[in-house]
Amino acid sequence: MHIAYLCVTFTFLVVTAQYSQSSGEFSARELDSLLQDHAFKSLIRPRTGIVYDGKLPTNFTGIGVTALRLRSGSLRRRGVSGFKEFRVPVGVIEQPYCERLVLVYHNLGNWSSSYYPIPGYTYLAPVLGLLAYDATDLSASSLSELDIRASESPISIEFPDVNYRANGSSPMCVNFGLDGSVGFDNLVRENTCLTTNQGHFSIVVESLVAPAPSPTSEGVVGGGEKGGIRKTVWIIIGCVVGAMLILIFLGMLFGHFKRCRSRRRIRRMEEEAEEGVALPMKNVGYAKAPAALETRTRPFLENEFVP
Repeated sequence: MHIAYLCVTFTFLVVTAQYSQSSGEFSARELDSLLQDHAFKSLIRPRTGIVYDGKLPTNFTGIGVTALRLRSGSLRRRGVSGFKEFRVPVGVIEQPYCERLVLVYHNLGNWSSSYYPIPGYTYLAPVLGLLAYDATDLSASSLSELDIRASESPISIEFPDVNYRANGSSPMCVNFGLDGSVGFDNLVRENTCLTTNQGHFSIVVESLVAPAPSPTSEGVVGGGEKGGIRKTVWIIIGCVVGAMLILIFLGMLFGHFKRCRSRRRIRRMEEEAEEGVALPMKNVGYAKAPAALETRTRPFLENEFVP
């Protein structure tokens, strides 16, 4: 029973691990929380106004995260002339108010379409993000974002590497709000977008022809998931059958030991019985029985008188 229990437990852990890997592990909002955690870890004895690059696990290769700690008043009066691709003007305020805040920059690189898919559109640049957090406790994780807004001039995002494609469609700015909303806007210049609040941004173009399925598209992922489900089902079936065979084998082994023990007990009882019987034992068919002597005592008269 213990072996069967361990087998079923191991199968459950394998299935759980495979499901978590096939489901992408993180949503876009969970990714924001993870990036915030690693960005804050890079702020060891930070200096105000200095950019610190965060280090991510190897399974997130291609994603970049950077942190910048600022005073709230300095951000509002001076802005930030250049924080990666973002230009933060004067007049940016945060809600709720805090004395110090941290701006966290995201560059999703080749993970852009995985976390922010837009059916019918093609990315011409990676998704870039700008989020603000309270810097009171730099050891905290999973913090809620501050709400920063540009009250005077908008925040500009200048994309350096825009992969233009000559398909006749005009490129557009796309912004993803923290509430899950998606908005489109015109480019200010060929590679610059504007915004008044935080979020994630990129440049896209409408796809005139449906793109062929790529290794990361839904079709292939779906097929992979189906294959993974089939594999998981076969693993479960195999483990259950194996557990049943083990239980049957253990039952047969236990029955054999029990029969052997019973036979030894009967043999010992027969030997003890044979040793305690004065009469000789003879085989009668398949059994043994005591037998009388071949010659019996001859009768004799008690007296010599014969009537």
